[in-house]
Amino acid sequence: MAKIKAEDLKRMTNEERNRKLDDLKLELIKSKVSTSKTGTSKPREIRKAIARILTLNKK
Repeated sequence: MAKIKAEDLKRMTNEERNRKLDDLKLELIKSKVSTSKTGTSKPREIRKAIARILTLNKK
């Protein structure tokens, strides 16, 4: 997963951000299962992307 930039998120509509948020939450669940096997830091990146979206939604 590529890092999501704040400027890209600002260009999205609220509906697009909410859809992306749902996709990221699903991806986080899937990656947590595979992380226990591989030990990668992918969940951390996903959590940060979710936090960026939630922060923009509050503004």
